[in-house]
Amino acid sequence: MCVCVCEILVMDLSMEQRLAIKFCIKAGKSATETLQMVNAAYVDQALSRSNVFRWYGRFRDGREDIEDDPRIGLPTECGNDNDVEKISQLLLQNRHLLLRMLAEEVNVGKDTVIRTVVDVLRKREICSCFVALSLTPEQKDRRTAAYRDLIATADSDLDFFKKLVTGDETWCFAYDPTTKRHIVK
Repeated sequence: MCVCVCEILVMDLSMEQRLAIKFCIKAGKSATETLQMVNAAYVDQALSRSNVFRWYGRFRDGREDIEDDPRIGLPTECGNDNDVEKISQLLLQNRHLLLRMLAEEVNVGKDTVIRTVVDVLRKREICSCFVALSLTPEQKDRRTAAYRDLIATADSDLDFFKKLVTGDETWCFAYDPTTKRHIVK
């Protein structure tokens, strides 16, 4: 409650000073004289020199409104189920999207996109693409098929296990064309 009241008081004080600047322009005062008058009247709570000059210029150029301009580009809403679905669909279409691009496409903040991707969709970023933290049913089926092929090969070739090389540590090098990186497994 106190924070909200303080913010309102600061906002009112800022608006009051803007009105004073507007009055000084109508009274024919220069920007420097206006700055001196604002500093004398509001002492520690006065607007900064650059803010006084900025508002002075705006009012001198014909502006009448003392309110702040609407800020373009800020998120219109926080993450909701619709945004989660949009982000999920965009990542399914292209795993290499940047968080900034997702935020612009869905029109939410970058922090909201991060929370959605990591906490809700359970994905993480690896080599500039988003990968699921847990295996999907598709991936589990592929692994099961690979294991069955391995077992079938071992059953059909009696010397299969004689051809295997084992050791304490294994370094396998691979190249992943989707990420264009060499991977050590």
